[in-house]
Amino acid sequence: MRVRFPAPTDARPAVTVVIPCYRQGQYLDAAVGAVLAQDDVDPRVVIVDDASPDGSLAAGRRLAADERVQVIAHDEHAGRIASCNDGLAVVTTEFVAVVSADDLVAPGALGRAARLMLAEPTVGMVYGRPLELDDESDAAGVGAGARRVTWTVWHGHEWIRLACWRGRSFILSPEVVVRMEAVRQVGPYDARLPHSDELEFPLRMAARWDVARVNGPLQAMHRVHADDTRVSAFDGMAEHLRERAAAFRTIAAPGTREAVPRYDLLLSRAERAVAREALLLAQRELDGGGDADVASDLYRVAGEVRRSSLRRRRGRAVVRGLRRAYAGGSPRLAQRCIEACRRQLDRLRWSFWRHVGIS
Repeated sequence: MRVRFPAPTDARPAVTVVIPCYRQGQYLDAAVGAVLAQDDVDPRVVIVDDASPDGSLAAGRRLAADERVQVIAHDEHAGRIASCNDGLAVVTTEFVAVVSADDLVAPGALGRAARLMLAEPTVGMVYGRPLELDDESDAAGVGAGARRVTWTVWHGHEWIRLACWRGRSFILSPEVVVRMEAVRQVGPYDARLPHSDELEFPLRMAARWDVARVNGPLQAMHRVHADDTRVSAFDGMAEHLRERAAAFRTIAAPGTREAVPRYDLLLSRAERAVAREALLLAQRELDGGGDADVASDLYRVAGEVRRSSLRRRRGRAVVRGLRRAYAGGSPRLAQRCIEACRRQLDRLRWSFWRHVGIS
């Protein structure tokens, strides 16, 4: 890993933003406007409407009155991954980003990422600091912020090792800009993993290209909708962790493993980390007095990913917690205190990730 300051350049690179859209036409004006307002690049937009039953296609075609905007319309609903891949297939610019219709690129974000790749020809993917918004948040007044910009550049294999060691992705998705040459080399998104593209695709990219981050200013805004809110803090994480484990297994797939030294050891480390996280989340659910069924699902995932994890100390602790919860018992005061401390650590990790890009 190396950190450096941006290199000055007068280049005004062309960047395309692919916007997959399904029933999100109300966000298109803001999403497209945020791209076209980037004055330090030559911006293009490809809207892919996935057979939306509302007025999304009409909104896209209205925006296509600007010659920089192109619309692809699906006759039948094909899903987000197909929409992303169809958009990528028509991109002709040197750099590209995929941004959901309800997300936004921050002012100047595309230029900052493209200039980094112009200065670092081995870098195939750039990400940065995102901001989460809810349905009520107004992004109109949100800017990139007047922070000093630095670049962090990792060798691709180094970035994969960090991801495997932590067992997670360091990316949300809308903050990523990639080199089209790299996309053509590694191939499109994998339709078999529709919910882990923020990990599966970057892993394949890092197998052959270096990875970099723009530090400092905001790079994108990711919207979290009210209906995404879970009844339990970790409800839904079981399936997410299953997909995460499947995404890590792509480094052992033919065509990728040849480019990743000691891929078998890295995969083993990633599976161990995912199983460990599943057990930790199960334990936290129980320690916080949450849903025993959610904890049970997480325990089951840990066993699916790495059976031996269930025999370790945390696996045995989860079993004891499940027995107590299903018997009608409540977590002890000490357990609740430990969970409160864990929540504080979460905030510290989030702050570290926001500034450094790994956690």
